[in-house]
Amino acid sequence: MLIHWFRRDLRLRDNTALIAAAHAAGGAVVPVFIFDDAILSGRFASPARTQFLLDCLAALDAELRTLGLYLVVRRGEPLSELIALLRETGATGVTWNRDYTPYAIRRDRAIKQSLRAAGYSTHSYKDLVIFEMDEVVTAEGRPYTVYTPYAKRWRARLATEPVRVQEMSGLATIPLPPSKPIPRLTELFPDAPAELPRFPAGEAVALAALDHFVRGPLIDYAQGRDRLAAAGTSRLSPYLRMGVLSPRQCLSAALNAPPGPGPESWIGELIWRDFYIQVLYHFPHALRGSFKPVYDRIAWPNDPTLFAAWQQGQTGYPIVDAAMRQLQREGWMHNRARMIVASFLTKDLLVDWRWGERHFMHLLLDGDPAANNGGWQWAAGTGTDAQPYFRIFNPVSQGQKFDPDGAYVRRYVPELARVPARYIHEPHTMPLAEQIRAGVQIGRDYPAPIVDHATQRKRALELYRAVTHDNPSAERYA
Repeated sequence: MLIHWFRRDLRLRDNTALIAAAHAAGGAVVPVFIFDDAILSGRFASPARTQFLLDCLAALDAELRTLGLYLVVRRGEPLSELIALLRETGATGVTWNRDYTPYAIRRDRAIKQSLRAAGYSTHSYKDLVIFEMDEVVTAEGRPYTVYTPYAKRWRARLATEPVRVQEMSGLATIPLPPSKPIPRLTELFPDAPAELPRFPAGEAVALAALDHFVRGPLIDYAQGRDRLAAAGTSRLSPYLRMGVLSPRQCLSAALNAPPGPGPESWIGELIWRDFYIQVLYHFPHALRGSFKPVYDRIAWPNDPTLFAAWQQGQTGYPIVDAAMRQLQREGWMHNRARMIVASFLTKDLLVDWRWGERHFMHLLLDGDPAANNGGWQWAAGTGTDAQPYFRIFNPVSQGQKFDPDGAYVRRYVPELARVPARYIHEPHTMPLAEQIRAGVQIGRDYPAPIVDHATQRKRALELYRAVTHDNPSAERYA
């Protein structure tokens, strides 16, 4: 008998460690999930994402019950809980799928050493990524720090090492130890808001969503992914975050779709996911500071009033405000919108990217330390991206390009619902008579822009150049 420790793999199909455990133990596997207080109380703790986790656990438990099993739930320090369960069940070892954050690496290393010293077996498996940290490296064996050559090598490896999706292995109906109930959110977050975004949970729902995407939006994904008002993206990221879907299931679906720019572009997003995970693994300092340390010297003004306006979607830039309100309402944001609001916070409001990173991690259902950190550093120009720091999005032109008729803005900023399309991204330029006809008075019902983009762009460039002036290699490396 073996224990399988579920973490970011809340599914039964194509679960590498679970299938290996079932094979090794003749199906006699104790399915376990442990609520780790170190994560629940960490700096990226999120009531909304935890609610989604609870919903996913309930769905996993329900599926296990169709097999005559159930999810054994514990809460506490993982090593102590695992040792107690090993003694209680008579299991001989533990399996799990690897995670690659700095905390997970430290935790798992210590658990593996302690359990083996106590006479138990431990086996961890690659599951969270397509290719692991040392599988896509330069010819010299070093990690890549720029996406494009990484992606080229990633695709070359895939051509010679195709992925395989495994079906659910047979789990035997065995006696299980008592389980604590899956807690209510208020037990974990007593001060959690009464109303939080909810996302459909469970493996069956996720597989259906993947099938819907592959049969529909995937074909036009290369163009549709940037149309903010359209359902052109997969919206599968929360399922990948919790491991309700595996990346191999997604990749296999894309490879088996009719070939074209849509599937190729989406595979590129899966590569970005692997890339950011391996960057954080090899360069853990990036989780708390700039990937390029010279940018830690930037003297961010960090105006709390501007930051609060950004959080609340009250900046006077409709595309930014629509995106921030989508985040509040849904716990999710369109990826193009994520880039726009991140550029706006750092380059227009001159607020440290880490403030935005924390805010996203607090609200995003798909909040992942590696991807979120990588995305924010990409936008801030402090990360691995080969583009220099002077890439600065104009929030007006971004809205005009990716939401030309203003449908996305009107959906999330109802004050502007009747504003004509020619003014929708610059409502402060509307004549008073137009404002009256549209039923919105700028400065009263909706704010005028809180900063001037052209002015702030110059200030941002000055901030960055101040730290690269004496270090020209930093700009070249950017």
